[in-house]
Amino acid sequence: MDDKKLTIRTKFFALTLWSAVFALVYNFSAWYISRLDNVPSFVFGFERYIPFLNWTIIPYMTSGIFICLVFILCKTRKELVVLTKRMLFVTIVAGICFILFPLKFSLPKPDVSNTVLGFSFDLLVKFDSPFNQSPSLHIAYAFIFWTVLRKFNKGWRTVIILWLILLGISTLTTYQHHFIDVLTGNILAHLSFIIIPYDKNNFIYRNFHVANFYFLLGWILISAAILLYNFDGLIWVILPWPAVVVMLIGYQYQKNNIYFLKDKNGNISLFKKIFYLPYLLIYWLFWKFRRKNNVPLEILPKIYISSKPGKEDLKHFKISRNTSVYDLSAELEAIPEIKENSSYYFFPYLDIAMFDAEETRKLIIQITKNYKQLPEDGKILIHCTMGYTRSSIIGALVMKNILSLPLDQTITRIRSINKNAVIHSYLLDFLTKFKL
Repeated sequence: MDDKKLTIRTKFFALTLWSAVFALVYNFSAWYISRLDNVPSFVFGFERYIPFLNWTIIPYMTSGIFICLVFILCKTRKELVVLTKRMLFVTIVAGICFILFPLKFSLPKPDVSNTVLGFSFDLLVKFDSPFNQSPSLHIAYAFIFWTVLRKFNKGWRTVIILWLILLGISTLTTYQHHFIDVLTGNILAHLSFIIIPYDKNNFIYRNFHVANFYFLLGWILISAAILLYNFDGLIWVILPWPAVVVMLIGYQYQKNNIYFLKDKNGNISLFKKIFYLPYLLIYWLFWKFRRKNNVPLEILPKIYISSKPGKEDLKHFKISRNTSVYDLSAELEAIPEIKENSSYYFFPYLDIAMFDAEETRKLIIQITKNYKQLPEDGKILIHCTMGYTRSSIIGALVMKNILSLPLDQTITRIRSINKNAVIHSYLLDFLTKFKL
């Protein structure tokens, strides 16, 4: 059997498997809830202002078309497996939620029987349940559709993303879902991305995996803000701020924007300090109370790695103009004493994210060249924020380059020096493939 027929058969099998599970889960939960004596509804006060737009039944009904398309458009077995697992995960988890927290749609729907689109609504009544509400599978599926469809060219991507947004809005404007269903659908989708990553150890997808944690937190904070607003909790006015911040950080991780906070001189503008205050405050608290590499560790004569030094640290680690400081932290600014009294270089990396191979190569070459030209009282300090990962990786590469050590010996030495070094599997893969 040729590969093409095998691929089509595999795709059809995956689609059939999901269809069977969906039919079983959706219909059973709808049947179970329909037998309950009392099924509540959860409606925010502002939902009475959401208009009923009968024409939005068109994007709403295209969800079925998208389901078939994404299975067909998968190009690799891995892509198909991940898609199938995510679709099954959100379907089963949603079904469990339907049964444990039964809800029904409660707003009266206008009569559309005499309109052109009346047939579509009649069809919807026959196949869609008023009970399977939160989380909205339309919303969760739409996010999963995008993971497959975003590989199209820019023009088509724009059309698709706008249509998927319209599909999401249609869940409200066709009076099929309440707003709480949309929020929980968003949360469920990003939970599926985290639990079933495409390849968190592959640098191409590593940043997307980290970004999904930020997106998930953002949706949780937005949901909390709206829920608290509904119950007149005053704290709701604060929560949208960190929600927007973490969502934007997630976007920056997707783009691997290493300068989203600090400029190329390692400075953070006043506006960004105010806007990103929740993020900066959390990082500062972790740095202040959780870092373990307070004292710079000497990995080679006159070369040290550490966490971001504070004023107290400089009392034990003297710096001068002959001290070269390489700041790898994309989050927190170096203290003024470092910038003013040493030779300061800024080479940022996002925390627990990908390392750009070309930029890393330039950094290692520069540190090695600088090391060979150090004056007698000179030294080099390589630091990140906490001192566990980024400085350890760069330190290991510098050691490997200067001593011409095999990789395994380099890692063993760096771990023996830095007991807190964190070298994840994706970084081991990077180190293995990295060439100067």
